[in-house]
Amino acid sequence: MTNTQLTLVQIDNYGPWTVTPEPRREMDLQTLQSRLFADIAQFVGYRGGYAFFTRFDNMVAVTNGLDTDDHRLLQESMGNRYPVTISLGIGVDANPAVALEAATEGLQLAGSAQDGDRREVLTGTPITDGTDDLSIAHFDVNDATEKYTDRLNEFDSFIQIEQGYATLMRYLREEHGGLSFFVGGDNIIAVTPEMGADAYRDAIDHVEDAVGVELKVGVGRGATAHEAGMAAKHALEECRHRGTAVELDDVAAGVESE
Repeated sequence: MTNTQLTLVQIDNYGPWTVTPEPRREMDLQTLQSRLFADIAQFVGYRGGYAFFTRFDNMVAVTNGLDTDDHRLLQESMGNRYPVTISLGIGVDANPAVALEAATEGLQLAGSAQDGDRREVLTGTPITDGTDDLSIAHFDVNDATEKYTDRLNEFDSFIQIEQGYATLMRYLREEHGGLSFFVGGDNIIAVTPEMGADAYRDAIDHVEDAVGVELKVGVGRGATAHEAGMAAKHALEECRHRGTAVELDDVAAGVESE
């Protein structure tokens, strides 16, 4: 059974800070956000986790394997390096959407994201026994270079890819509680509950029917996001090798057959 640990990262009081004492230069803000995300991704990634930027002032990390001390160290490290601080909410559930809701509720109960008195809050309880695993699905657009990159201008290519991403993101969230994140190029990574191959085929078919974007997916399981994600990458390579739309790694396939 999957059990996903998600951490919601919120920059404390970021909105008011961007205009105090006067509005800050937009590229300075973009640079700060991107560097902060890069450092958070590096910190989490070094410990086997994944981080996704979402809206940049809010970020979502898959943190199976990270304990309370790791989260405190992340806050301390970012607070020492940036003019802003971060609050962290931890949620755990077999359903990723439910885990994120729990993480979000913890921070919301501690105060508004624009509350000037809320600083470096840490809520929620990490997984402690280390026996649970999680599921990562790595989606890829079929023939993206041939269909879009080498034929359309960059913005129209971007629109096509984003339409596919938005449709998949909504479908997995509403139908299964899976959370999908665009990670560049034509790649989408989703943290998902237990799903069989047919459920992934239904998701792919829905995206193609809705917006005409064809996807394939490799699915992996592991104790950390890194382990599950690498298994998903190998499964995706099997899709390319075999010409299939869905491939589950051996662990996920074994679970499905039980």
